[in-house]
Amino acid sequence: MRVISGTAKGRRLKKVPGDSTRPIMDRVKENLFNILGQQAAGARWLDLFAGTGQVGIEALSRGAAEVIFIDSVRAAIRTIQENLEHTRLTDGAQVIQSDAFGYLDRFRGRPFDLIYVAPPQYKQMWLDALKRLDQAPETFLTPDGVVVVQIDPKEYRPQTLENLSLYDQRRYGSTQLCFYEWAVSGEEEE
Repeated sequence: MRVISGTAKGRRLKKVPGDSTRPIMDRVKENLFNILGQQAAGARWLDLFAGTGQVGIEALSRGAAEVIFIDSVRAAIRTIQENLEHTRLTDGAQVIQSDAFGYLDRFRGRPFDLIYVAPPQYKQMWLDALKRLDQAPETFLTPDGVVVVQIDPKEYRPQTLENLSLYDQRRYGSTQLCFYEWAVSGEEEE
């Protein structure tokens, strides 16, 4: 695990001790940021179920203005803080130990340009988070905001959402990335 590009390029990141997290593979992370293009620069990010923090750290390295990291596991929080210090990317970073759903339920801040959702596998937590975001996109997303969900392809099922619309999905081995945007009207996924 390393930072791929930007001001912290090449710096290695620590893993969370134990098996409570599943870090994104470097090639998947590189493809994610290639798809997003310049959306990272100057953006406000929410990294839900942040784990090692490597997606949010990559965003900060590439010029994101702010990243809020949320994880409920104490070891993950320590790892994120250590990785931020090691990469010298603590400015613009806020690390919060909280249940992701509780955080979303209490959220009253400014909307995000990008929300990254990468929960533990096979528990349908991605869907619970997506549905919460779909219920009030104006609370969580800027008008051009994007939600990216990282799941195992076996977990994916098309969803009918009221406000968010799937506009792209990519599969990289045992990782699938689903990209949702705030749609004008609810549409069923293809």
